[in-house]
Amino acid sequence: MNAESLLGLGLEPVLTTSELAEYLGVHVQAIYDLRTDGRGPSGIRVGREIRYRVSDVLRWLDGLHEPVPSLTGHGGER
Repeated sequence: MNAESLLGLGLEPVLTTSELAEYLGVHVQAIYDLRTDGRGPSGIRVGREIRYRVSDVLRWLDGLHEPVPSLTGHGGER
């Protein structure tokens, strides 16, 4: 079933752990480690497998943004 037919049913696409790791450019073990540490995206257990909603992954990634250093605070002015 492709993404278009899923959307037609009102279902959101999900990623496997391998797909998520490939998308992020990391090893699969890194995804498992993040989940073990409680720092990874929320997942859905389907039998023995974990699936990740695309919206959950995007929300998790948004939460990882580091603040942009300010040029006007704490010695930034010259």
